[in-house]
Amino acid sequence: MKPRSSTPFWKMHGAGNDFVIFDGRDKALALPPHQARLIADRRLGVGCDQIILLARDPDGADVFMQILNGDGSESGACGNATRCVAMLLAEETGHTHVKIRTISGLLPAEILGGGMIEVDMGPPKLEWADVPLAGPANTLHLDLGAGTVMDPAACSMGNPHATFFVDDIAAVAVAEIGPVLEHAAIFPQRANIGFAQVESPARIRLRVWERGAGLTLACGSGACAALVNAHRRGLTGRRAEMILDGGVLDISWRAADGHVLMRGPAMVSFTGQLPDMN
Repeated sequence: MKPRSSTPFWKMHGAGNDFVIFDGRDKALALPPHQARLIADRRLGVGCDQIILLARDPDGADVFMQILNGDGSESGACGNATRCVAMLLAEETGHTHVKIRTISGLLPAEILGGGMIEVDMGPPKLEWADVPLAGPANTLHLDLGAGTVMDPAACSMGNPHATFFVDDIAAVAVAEIGPVLEHAAIFPQRANIGFAQVESPARIRLRVWERGAGLTLACGSGACAALVNAHRRGLTGRRAEMILDGGVLDISWRAADGHVLMRGPAMVSFTGQLPDMN
């Protein structure tokens, strides 16, 4: 029997948000939605929240990163995946500073040591058209609710986010109302839905229903959005420790240039081979 050709991958995670990563820099990879869904399936495939396809960047970044959600749709940014890819690049090149490009822009990253990596997620977009919303609205207070939650703030961190501030996050049925809010008519491209309990001006407990992926153990861009929206509401300072189901992220919103910095871990779970995708 002739052996089938195969494509290697890394299974990685950042604070529990997990990824299957393929390197297509030397051999371009194409992954239609049905294949992405199969790979992401935790029973029939490898299992992950998102699939990452790496390619050469014609504009000079170290790599171009395409992000596919578990349902096969494409995402513009993923902070936890960016840290994972930054770790791989640093191990490959020996560099402590790398630049990763996505369809939403350039994400510089720095290897800090001690297993920690910091990503410059860029400035948040706060205007309704940039989130985007379906029409003019005050992004600090949206007329939106479901179940026991209401009055979120919205912004874009490369993809659309809405943050609901709650008194008791344990009482929120995230898996029930998350998909309803993700598909609310006000979000023409759907949205990532965060539920944030502000425990102090420097500490937020956060759970996120991710667009196209569901309830994940961590969402890096969602943590960035939650800090931005909390500060806009006057609930926190410009830096906070974000407590997620899978770990802790340190998020700061820099006053000097408006960029949001995300600091957290990245780990390899295992490596493997899948039957050739092309």
